[in-house]
Amino acid sequence: MNASPSTTNPGAKPGPRNLITDVPGLKVGQAEDVDARTGVTVILPDERAVCACDVRGGAPGTRETDALAPENLVDAVDAVVLSGGSVYGLASADGVVGWLGARGRGFGLAPSPDVPPSPVVPAAILFDMANGGRKAWGEAPPYRDLGRSAVAAAADNFRLGTAGAGYGAMAGALKGGIGSASIVSADGFTVGAVVAVNAWGSVLAPGGRTFWAAPFEAAGEFGGLGAAGLSAAPEDWGLAKGAEAPRNTTLACVATDVALTPAQARRVAIMAQDGLARAIRPIHAPFDGDVVFAISTARQACPEPAQLTVARLGSLAADVLARAVARAVYEATPWPDAAVPCWRDLPA
Repeated sequence: MNASPSTTNPGAKPGPRNLITDVPGLKVGQAEDVDARTGVTVILPDERAVCACDVRGGAPGTRETDALAPENLVDAVDAVVLSGGSVYGLASADGVVGWLGARGRGFGLAPSPDVPPSPVVPAAILFDMANGGRKAWGEAPPYRDLGRSAVAAAADNFRLGTAGAGYGAMAGALKGGIGSASIVSADGFTVGAVVAVNAWGSVLAPGGRTFWAAPFEAAGEFGGLGAAGLSAAPEDWGLAKGAEAPRNTTLACVATDVALTPAQARRVAIMAQDGLARAIRPIHAPFDGDVVFAISTARQACPEPAQLTVARLGSLAADVLARAVARAVYEATPWPDAAVPCWRDLPA
């Protein structure tokens, strides 16, 4: 039996920017503290958007993720924040909330000129505290200001590699960072991903420069080395961090312009987690705090049968997220005046 065109979708290709902002209705803003070696990434929908969350890591740090459960009152968000700084980084969402509220954006339980709206801004954090940056901030961590700066900078284009929430990140033994990618299906819907890669595991197969995500690469976006050499012994983890660095986490957001219910978005987030498993080995360890958000900007209706569309979206999201992970490490550069190993420094 020949495969149906509705499931093979051979005409899919990356969007014009190959960024999550190829999804109509989304912008991304970033800000960094170079001295502290940390930063923040904000995913900002043009309008309130359905959002879901899936947590797989054993050491997560999150804010307002319980509010995203399909059975709960809030059915849309105003922004999503990914941040460095461990527990201090959760304050980055405060800056985003303040910026949004000042502009009248948020959830209104009591519409009144005397009652400001309540922006819904879920957030997740990664651990970049031991990277040599200046963290002696006392009672004034920089994250609220970084969050406000990041959301104010939201735009269609943003930097990859050593930027935003990935500024202070390490991906196994290599410099990590921010990655992003997109895909547009032959029948016209868009899926994108943005990820801050601070993984305990390695993004490369042992003994070389080949990314685990190589089978999913599009147009040489992370070196075009192909998938030859993708093999590993059962416990050969190559450039993973090892037991001496048990504080990590990979944070991601996937998005689509297809209208989804909260429950459908949750299924897409669950399926998208497989993209991390395709790109990082090991993943979801007890000391990873891996979190994936899924956003729907609802610019087009969900084609029937809806369950098949959700399955396609989840599969595409997983592949796009795997590509974004590799792009984060491929684009990463050292911090100023720092000797930190990067992918580009590995022998060819």
